[in-house]
Amino acid sequence: MRFLRGLYLSYEFFIGLLILAVLFVLGFIYSGLFLVAQGAFAVFFALFFLELFVLHVKRKPISGHRIVMNPLSVGDDNTVSIKVVNRYGFPVRAVIYDNPPKQLQLRDKHFKTFIGPSKAKEFTYFVHPTDRGEYKFHDVYVYVSALTNLVQRKCIIEATETIAAYPSILQMKQYELKVFAQTAATGIKKIRRLGHNNEFEQIKNYVQGDDIRTVNWKATSRRNELMVNQYQDEREQQVYAIIDKSRSMRMPFNDLTLLDYAINSTLAFSNVCLRKGDKAGLITFSDKLGSKLAAERTKNQLSRIMEILYRQKTRFLEANYEILYHGIRNHVKGRSLIMLYTNIESDYALKRILPLLRRINQLHVLVVIFFENTEVDKAAHMEPQHVRDIYLKTFAEKYKMDKKKVAMELRKNGIQTVLTTPEKLTIDSINKYLELKARGVI
Repeated sequence: MRFLRGLYLSYEFFIGLLILAVLFVLGFIYSGLFLVAQGAFAVFFALFFLELFVLHVKRKPISGHRIVMNPLSVGDDNTVSIKVVNRYGFPVRAVIYDNPPKQLQLRDKHFKTFIGPSKAKEFTYFVHPTDRGEYKFHDVYVYVSALTNLVQRKCIIEATETIAAYPSILQMKQYELKVFAQTAATGIKKIRRLGHNNEFEQIKNYVQGDDIRTVNWKATSRRNELMVNQYQDEREQQVYAIIDKSRSMRMPFNDLTLLDYAINSTLAFSNVCLRKGDKAGLITFSDKLGSKLAAERTKNQLSRIMEILYRQKTRFLEANYEILYHGIRNHVKGRSLIMLYTNIESDYALKRILPLLRRINQLHVLVVIFFENTEVDKAAHMEPQHVRDIYLKTFAEKYKMDKKKVAMELRKNGIQTVLTTPEKLTIDSINKYLELKARGVI
């Protein structure tokens, strides 16, 4: 309870008053206890005023700051650190309350600790943003007390700041390391090359492990030592990520929508493309054509892609594939790899768009990436306990089979297909790109 500006009475203060009241009541009944009650009263308020005095020795007794990942990464655990410095010459008991953004719904985020004289302590917790946009962190409140903790002084660490939450930068860096450090542990797989669809780079000395088929016999005879041709991946190829923003992409899984999964995957995938020496571009669409970014390989291209992805929102309307087809004809110059992130729910939905997908595939290398419903998959594998569960399991199995039929129909029409869960979307997208590049399809 606050009784002066910046000063609060603690629970211990009211417990002490209650004990004093009991002592005085007993003192009126038993006269011997009255002196004890008076002595306790004097000691209690002496400690109270002493603590009140020492807490006001310094004008600004507590300092510190908050460190937040900037920008925040959507769909990931982002670290927040609070450093608190005790500027008193004696140890204090402190309760630190942070004020994270309201979107995170982290109420009563606090830490209790003892801080030594002129010492500092750091506290860390994690935030998990699920929406792109701006997140406002407010000031940090620190309640300090000394001695008996009868009174607390409120100190404010001014730390108000607004930080934007962008598509997952942590995932982008994680998959970049997996691809280029050649540590294929989970998901990023090595693809056996089916031929030499790569550019010649140089002639070098043979070392154990080189492909014997690349031996350059003319250079070997001139140098009198085994020489081999070295190749590098073809570069400067155009790769476009096309994101469906229609209402079917609004479906949520684990706090993120399918659109957010596609956006996070696009950022990581585009970064790998640029690092591989290819040109990365981006197109979004729903009932009309949205953002368009021509495929380039400049040092600012990834930043442009990130800014466009940051601004994307679902339009809650049906996807218009005719507009997409004409948009590709007008804006994508030259044969390209097109990674289409969408969500095809049924065989009927596929029949409506299949002619347009085939026409796009005639002009470019089209990869259709759509989603398995993990909740339906759980229902399909459950053990039924009641008649209702049998019906639910049957419908779930039919829905799951329909998804597989859609994938089979696309492949039958010569269209590259990736049917994946939202959690494995980024891994499977990058794997498909690396596979097509290794096979020389693009």
